[in-house]
Amino acid sequence: MLAASPSSPDFQTLYAENHGWLLQWLKRRLHDAGLAGDLAQDTFIKILLVGNSREIIQPRPFLATIARRLLANHCRREELEQAYIEALLHQPQAQAPLPETMAILLESLQRIDHALDKLSAKARAAFLMAHLDGMRYADIAAELGVTAHSVKKYLSHANLLCFFAVPDFAAP
Repeated sequence: MLAASPSSPDFQTLYAENHGWLLQWLKRRLHDAGLAGDLAQDTFIKILLVGNSREIIQPRPFLATIARRLLANHCRREELEQAYIEALLHQPQAQAPLPETMAILLESLQRIDHALDKLSAKARAAFLMAHLDGMRYADIAAELGVTAHSVKKYLSHANLLCFFAVPDFAAP
């Protein structure tokens, strides 16, 4: 269920007064009209899902912040997909997965990425350092300026979120 309605006068006003500005703002930064349009729409969808557009005091900085975060998530997903595809290209042909398997794996990676968005910045960084860089708890703790116990808690929580983000793995 949506937290706000696209037909509410507050949301309509916010959209009408700021959509064009946000779209142009994104186009200037991205040089990709299609992606800019998608991110502009996603920005307003986030506002619909999160809450009351009436409470937004300064809409343009608020919209720009949401759009920047959505762009960062988009770029991270693209990097993740590209790294996976490059890793597959270096596999011997006999080990390369079928296209269906590859699609399932990419979807799983996207679900994990979405789950990681729910974590704090330090927990997300700890997860990536541990699983992508193979770092030890003590090294991660030193890098993040936290205790090894905190790293263990971050990773336990992150691993659990990721486990349940991919239903095929979570099923008995």
